[in-house]
Amino acid sequence: MNADLSDLTRLLQNLIRLGTIAEVKGAKARVQLGPTLTTEWLKWATQHAGSTRTWSAPIVGEQVIVLSPGGDLTRGIIVPALYSQAFDAPETSDTVHTTHYPDGAVVQYDHAAHALTATLPGGTATITADKVTSNAPSTICTGDLTVMGNLLVEQSATVNGATTLNGGVNAKAGAAGGVAMDVQGTVKASEDVLAGAISLATHAHGGVKAGSDQSGGPL
Repeated sequence: MNADLSDLTRLLQNLIRLGTIAEVKGAKARVQLGPTLTTEWLKWATQHAGSTRTWSAPIVGEQVIVLSPGGDLTRGIIVPALYSQAFDAPETSDTVHTTHYPDGAVVQYDHAAHALTATLPGGTATITADKVTSNAPSTICTGDLTVMGNLLVEQSATVNGATTLNGGVNAKAGAAGGVAMDVQGTVKASEDVLAGAISLATHAHGGVKAGSDQSGGPL
């Protein structure tokens, strides 16, 4: 009778156990439940595991919960995760949703401030798609901007730094008419400038006379 009661007590205690991740291998981990007790390799619960799948592996030292059907630890499921002294809460605001990464990267949205930020400590951010659309009325780029393909500006663009265009410029007046390009300052050409078919560097003039008379217009 006492043995049966002892087994029942052990099974009840093993239904829900707190522990820390001891090892991670693939999609399984072992959990340290006490000074001398470490589970077998167990699966951890994730948000989605069907045609839509998510992945965020637990790390060694992370505090988790082990749920064991019938108190059998060999059938346990790891449920992440609990803040601990080793890994405290990264934020205290109730309006912020954030993910902090070991290398210092932070992705955060503050719904009170309507602000989405992604901070990367170096590295790259890559978007692969057929088309990317920004409907923001204003977009600011504080660093250099390199366009490997064509740059099409339908209305207006402001560039405060120097601009290097390696593929040429094709400017056309807007639907309302007006000039296609207004340059306030000096224009320097290393080769030639054409106005229609007239070359600035090699054009000839008609009606040339000696003396102080002015020549005719360029041909």
